[in-house]
Amino acid sequence: MPFRIALSGLNSASDELRVVGNNIANASTNGFKKSRAEFADIYPATNLGTATNAIGSGVKVANIAQQFTQGNVSFTDNNLDLAISGQGFFRLNDGGTYVYTRAGAFGVDDDGYVVNSSSQRLTAYQADSNGNITGALDDLQLDTSDISPNASTLVTGVANLNANADIISATFDRTDPTTYNNSTSLTVYDALGNPVVATTYFKKSAANTWKMHTWLSYTDSAGTTTNTEVLPTGLTAGNGATLTFSSSTGALSSVSPAVGTSTSRIDLQAVSPGTGAANMSFDVELSGTTQFGSGFSVSSLTQDGYTSGRLSGINIGTTGVVQARYTNGQTRTLGQVALANFSNPQGLQQLGTTSWADTSASGAALVGAPGSASLGLVQSGALEGSNVDLTEQLVNMITAQRNFQANAQVITTADNITQTIINIR
Repeated sequence: MPFRIALSGLNSASDELRVVGNNIANASTNGFKKSRAEFADIYPATNLGTATNAIGSGVKVANIAQQFTQGNVSFTDNNLDLAISGQGFFRLNDGGTYVYTRAGAFGVDDDGYVVNSSSQRLTAYQADSNGNITGALDDLQLDTSDISPNASTLVTGVANLNANADIISATFDRTDPTTYNNSTSLTVYDALGNPVVATTYFKKSAANTWKMHTWLSYTDSAGTTTNTEVLPTGLTAGNGATLTFSSSTGALSSVSPAVGTSTSRIDLQAVSPGTGAANMSFDVELSGTTQFGSGFSVSSLTQDGYTSGRLSGINIGTTGVVQARYTNGQTRTLGQVALANFSNPQGLQQLGTTSWADTSASGAALVGAPGSASLGLVQSGALEGSNVDLTEQLVNMITAQRNFQANAQVITTADNITQTIINIR
């Protein structure tokens, strides 16, 4: 019997060496999780139990337990490389079957899907046309098409008009700087994404009262410039909108013609931008504009339109939100990376290529957004390395080797005893 006991020890030590060897071999494998061999003793037993003076019958490998501790995170130059800081696994679609991994080295296939080296597709919560994340889970696909232009509908400005400026009685003429006090310009966009320069002129017409004139200017590829006046609703050419300021606070008290009951938004008529595009229709919001005894200044001047844009890059935030960046300065939300966790990760079935499948022992996948529940956060441009500690594994290898040698010595000793018994005369 010592032979069989020692043989079980040799087999167990050999299995441990294989586990240690596999760990060492994958010390540089992204997302790899080390394993350890767990042993249990063997006792002969009957249906009535084990005798109190029974001698054990050896050892067996009770379990190869995976260790899902965090690996070191290293940074890369690829925005689609993802690392999880904390718990969770990436959820991948492998031809209709879902597998799970911590290895986040992703790229894009010819259809725009985010995939790993095994062509397994990363799944994500989908975004609607407005960029809102929905609860629908599907494969993450990057939209590489150009973003459509958006016509300007609102110009927002905050300025100070000099309360000490001279009152001008002359008829406004944009080509004659003596017929207005100040001006400012910005670029707006028509329905086709053509840039059009909108210039606003301010003329002090009376105490605490100003006129505002708006003109559009567009220069085509041939160098021909078209200038168009944007008329306030109900007014004729040459007549600007009226701005009235409080004589006690200097704040803007009313505008005319106004949008509805607003005291700061001016209603302008639709006008042809001169580009061949559809008529432009935008309002001017002047909330916060003042008339103080200091020089003319513009503290804010924005508009809500933009031209068409090409995809220039992808950003993935810590909560997994995927945003596309375009050459026109706009962004579009494409989805949110989904993570999965399990009640018992050690119950997952290893599939190779650093991926796992769920089993009854692991429990069903609990899918959620990064940073929610027990799920960790996502780091873009980074990869999680193996959690193998080489020093620890080398010590384990020495221990397993010693165990193997000791069991081999048991066999040698048992053989010597057997030879002695055989040689008895």
